[in-house]
Amino acid sequence: MRVSAAIHSATQWLLPLLALGLILTAIVAAVGMLPAGMQRVATDALIKLLVVVGSYIFIGNSGVLSFGHVSFMGIGAYVAAWLVISPETKQLMLPNLPALLMDAHYSPTVAALAAGAAASVFALLVGLPLARLSGISASIGSFAVLAVVNAVLSNWTSMTGGQGSLYGLPSYANIWTTLPWALAALALAWTYQQSRFGLRLRGARDDEVAAAASGVDIWRERVIALVVSAFFCGVAGALYGYFLGVIVARSFYLQMTFITITMLVVGGLSSLSGAVAGVIVITAFGEVLRNLERGLDLGPFTLGAHPGLQELGLAALMLIILIFRPRGLTGGREIALLPRSWWKAGPKAGGVSENCR
Repeated sequence: MRVSAAIHSATQWLLPLLALGLILTAIVAAVGMLPAGMQRVATDALIKLLVVVGSYIFIGNSGVLSFGHVSFMGIGAYVAAWLVISPETKQLMLPNLPALLMDAHYSPTVAALAAGAAASVFALLVGLPLARLSGISASIGSFAVLAVVNAVLSNWTSMTGGQGSLYGLPSYANIWTTLPWALAALALAWTYQQSRFGLRLRGARDDEVAAAASGVDIWRERVIALVVSAFFCGVAGALYGYFLGVIVARSFYLQMTFITITMLVVGGLSSLSGAVAGVIVITAFGEVLRNLERGLDLGPFTLGAHPGLQELGLAALMLIILIFRPRGLTGGREIALLPRSWWKAGPKAGGVSENCR
């Protein structure tokens, strides 16, 4: 019966993750048969899913609302650009780039991994002091990181081109190259939240005083979560550069921060399923609003263009969710292939417990 118990424990771990992966893969496969325009929307959504899942690893498990994760995305984008743009193009755009970076020319995958690693190193440096803060202080501190990084990227002309654009990145990102990264992020996020590190951090989220009294090093657990989450945000930044083919510092500031936080809040801050649901819902809703912004011709009726409708609509949706569904669309629960009562319940009476006596 020990084998039965082990199988049941593994099933309890894997079913929600398998459900999320199958749902995401099915959606991407369906979109893959649609026109190129819809495929680009799906690719953009998968990149944002990386940012949202990365943010969830820290925000969802720690309970600390961070506004700084898009700064990790920006760092990853520029690190990847330094590594994948040809030396000839870099010589034209960034003539003062250090020789080590000027001569570098790696594959998009290697550059994406380096982008994630660079974002994690930066997260470790800023996380050492920030992880000691809680509540609104930590949120303000994370926003300060976002503002500082944006100011540096926008004005460090010799390294980033300042307010200008970096071009020459390979057109590498599509739904099939970004889907594996999204699935890997989901797998790691689920494994982390089920690990002892995630359990300790969620314990501190629910009752910080009790967790500290039980021996949980809250500062260390927050730093670990921040470093892990920053990796996927850095990779997302690299993929975003490959997707657009050009990098501009302002792309990694308030607008991207607002949209990713909205996705996480609408889906549900405390569940990985909520992160996925939020990306799907906001992407679909935003696409509808974007079409309405441009105006629609419905036979005898014509809807004129309404600039700014997308931002207003997303803000209204977020406000409605916060009022009527404060825990998000998923209510803080995970999605499973089988009924929750099946995979949550333990072995029936007379099973493992009696045979282990």
